[in-house]
Amino acid sequence: MRAVRKRFCNTHLFIAWLAVFALTPQAAATDFTDIWFIPQESGWGANIVQSDNFLFATFFIYGKDKAPTWYTALLTFDGTRYAGGLYRTEGSYWASPWNPAEHPDAVQVGTASLQPGDDAYHATLTYAVDGVGSVSKQIVRQTLTRIVLGGNYVGAQAGAYSNCVTSSQNGPYTDHFALDVTHAVNGSAALTFTYGSGATCTLSGALAQFGQLYDMPGATYTCTGNLAFTTSAAVYELKATAQGIEGRLAANLPSGCRESANFSAVLK
Repeated sequence: MRAVRKRFCNTHLFIAWLAVFALTPQAAATDFTDIWFIPQESGWGANIVQSDNFLFATFFIYGKDKAPTWYTALLTFDGTRYAGGLYRTEGSYWASPWNPAEHPDAVQVGTASLQPGDDAYHATLTYAVDGVGSVSKQIVRQTLTRIVLGGNYVGAQAGAYSNCVTSSQNGPYTDHFALDVTHAVNGSAALTFTYGSGATCTLSGALAQFGQLYDMPGATYTCTGNLAFTTSAAVYELKATAQGIEGRLAANLPSGCRESANFSAVLK
């Protein structure tokens, strides 16, 4: 809220101008769309596409005969995990015309679930096929190529203050900003937010890429303007979108308040 932000500025809590995000991203708000695998077990994996609270997953694994095997899973979020049936399908030879008669209905051959980890980059995949005992795998997002985040954006953020000593400072807020992002080849990045008041806050640090997402757990941020400070923050689920960029960030403010928020911006 504007009134809350003005009060924070006057009490030297101008960190509130920074776009900040939850320290532990909420599973229901995380997009699990990606390719998932185990680095030490290269050769198999799962393609996952998310639609609201539903996941469509395709497994490329191997049968008892070592031959490539393909299954699909339909998983729905139950408040804790995504779970549902695992199916086998058949069809025409890929080099011949498609024949509907050779494509019977999908047959459920087991069950599967995806349990989100403590962050957006790790999960536990569990499945059972044809009566064989359940298999549980600790999987991560697979990075295909470096995704460049650099650019000039304009956007908005929504967040909240909590755990403040002065309870009246707790509560939600929204704000708008211009955002300049530099992304170096060595993996370091800097995000500079310029707000309508003229205040400027910069987040900088090393990025770790997990599939489509970036993580900056040890970010340094500095604000200038009518309050100057340097402290630490944590950026999560930083992602290039079709039109711009989005992410989350969290920090503990000098007063003892915690601020968490989401931000999203489009390219200028």
